[in-house]
Amino acid sequence: MDVYRSDKIRNVVLLGHGGAGKTTLTEAMAYLSGITSRMGKVTDGNTVSDYDKEEIKRKFSISTSVIPVQWHGCKVNVLDTPGFFDFVGEVEEAVTAADAAVIVVNGKAGVQVGTQKAWELCEKYKLPRMFFVTGMDNDTVSYRKVIEELTELYGKKIAPLHMPIRQNEEFTGYVNIVKNKGRKFLAKDVHEECPIPDYCQEYLEKYRDILMESVAETSEEFMDRYFEGDEFSVDEIMMAASMNIQDGSLVPVSMGAPNILYGVTNLLDDIVDFLPNPTIRERVGMTKDTGEIYRADYDFSKAKSAIVFKTIVDPFIGKYSLIKVCSGVLKTNDTMYNAVQEEEERLGKLYVLEGNKPTEVSELFAGDIGAIGKLDARTGDTLCASKGNQVLYTKPAVSSPYNCMRYIVPNKNELDKAAQALSKMAQEDLTLKLVNDSANHQSLIYGIGDQQLDIVISKLKERYKVNVELVKPKVAFRETIRKNSDVDAKYKKQTGGHGQYGHVKMRFEPSGDLESTYTFEQMVVGGAVPKNYFPAVEKGLQESVESGPLAAYPVVGVKAVLYDGSYHPVDSSEMAFKQATRMAFKKGFMEASPVLLEPIVTMKVTVADKYTGDVMGDLNKRRGRVLGMNPDHKGNTIIEADVPMLEIHGYSTVLRSMTGGSGDFSYEFARYEQAPSDIQAKEIEARASQIEDVDA
Repeated sequence: MDVYRSDKIRNVVLLGHGGAGKTTLTEAMAYLSGITSRMGKVTDGNTVSDYDKEEIKRKFSISTSVIPVQWHGCKVNVLDTPGFFDFVGEVEEAVTAADAAVIVVNGKAGVQVGTQKAWELCEKYKLPRMFFVTGMDNDTVSYRKVIEELTELYGKKIAPLHMPIRQNEEFTGYVNIVKNKGRKFLAKDVHEECPIPDYCQEYLEKYRDILMESVAETSEEFMDRYFEGDEFSVDEIMMAASMNIQDGSLVPVSMGAPNILYGVTNLLDDIVDFLPNPTIRERVGMTKDTGEIYRADYDFSKAKSAIVFKTIVDPFIGKYSLIKVCSGVLKTNDTMYNAVQEEEERLGKLYVLEGNKPTEVSELFAGDIGAIGKLDARTGDTLCASKGNQVLYTKPAVSSPYNCMRYIVPNKNELDKAAQALSKMAQEDLTLKLVNDSANHQSLIYGIGDQQLDIVISKLKERYKVNVELVKPKVAFRETIRKNSDVDAKYKKQTGGHGQYGHVKMRFEPSGDLESTYTFEQMVVGGAVPKNYFPAVEKGLQESVESGPLAAYPVVGVKAVLYDGSYHPVDSSEMAFKQATRMAFKKGFMEASPVLLEPIVTMKVTVADKYTGDVMGDLNKRRGRVLGMNPDHKGNTIIEADVPMLEIHGYSTVLRSMTGGSGDFSYEFARYEQAPSDIQAKEIEARASQIEDVDA
């Protein structure tokens, strides 16, 4: 692989709905540029970008792959991303490394939810973009309809660059709208000029007018010429279109059939001609010592710096840190300083990855994407030239996971092995979160959706030879009391020699504070219980509230008052008073109208307006209380509701099903509330065996 200067690089992310044809398009680009000697197929499991065993088995992309395509003296780093929503973290990482996007649209399916989500991501990151419509070899596909759908959504900035030519219901060529000429396909990347069919004229004029208006708006001179009826030259159109595409005021549309290699060379030409090189893009960081803004702007003459935007940890190919060089020129065996981990890192060899195939390079210029093996760095870390020149770049912001499952390792001998494997997978996928829930003695794994977690379990078995099971997580109930009680408890044992004697009289009542477990007061007068036993009484309380007497859940919101008791000068001990307190707590708690509390979360659900009624109905079924509904002025409604945590298991799948994948949600813990009597009864019965006997 040759080394390319910054102005000869294009970093392009392929976005779009699952099944739109991103991987097939990537494969066509790789084949036409000479990376591969034959065209692979997703169905055959032999594409350059879908190399993981799970991707081959399931026949869709799971991870982002980088394929560097050399085209007309430029290097196009193609980032092929997954289309299924469970793998949004991979997409978000790729978008942070890209300088432009190609949104791939399945011509038959038209604009889908994934198309719109791709557009929203481009808006968020201010990425120049273009559309590529696939499936044009299918005679039922209407390119005109797709253009109409895009125009309806995004307005007049949608500008087709090409139109299909069909003969006998076959895709045989295209009209180049910029050059106003027809082209007929002869072979995979060869075409010849041909007449423009009459049936194309009506829409050709319409599409060309859109393009000419955009060109005219780039300067007053062009605007005057446009109104005077002057024709713009091809070079003028190309220059003006490039400016408008890069500032986002024009979004071109191209089309083809990547499976038969039609239209792909046009797309590669358009990427090189119209989409920006890194030097045109802004890249700012923060100087760590002073907090000042550092403008790297992909300038290869500045001090070298880079960001790790993705990590690959694979037992077969090893660990690779995918980097984007933000400034300077990285070279083999450079020593860099990790400003996040605060340690020096020797880079060793530099690579570019073609899917999972590393190719060694001597250097990487600012703006280029490459890979480094065996770094300690993690995703989001910044590598700087030296300790005295530290810069921090913004880490990739990935979606928070809310789909939770409990994981169990049946073979206890594999617990450590499973933990290490999951930790490695969490380094790869930032949307995986591992939580040790000590209160409920369970290990939890959070992800975006069920499919993602299913693949995690499959990878554990295939890659790391560990069997792990997923089950519904236990919900963290709490116990408290609603009334007051007054109890007398005596612990007395005589076993020969010194006995055991502890006697307490205590009052229990609600403390009114459900965020703390208990409060303890002593009001003993006359030395009925000596002061040196007060800590033992509180120790007994501490142990009691860890597992309540109602259903063995932690206790909250209880006030305990020690007001009397008695002691024996010989037999009394700290252990005896602690045990007497535990007996008093159990008795007093059960006499004070005990109840179970369930956790309540405040949930925000963002859905298209047309789905609001369905989502509201579903929230009501989940015992949710709607707090408010607000429009986001983008055609969506944000519903805010309090929902019991017990009712949100599997919600991501249900919401996706109800909204065609467009709905989104998040939640955070709000408070504890008394659970309904039927749920309390069910929990108490289920956990009866866990109640500890403290009377013995």
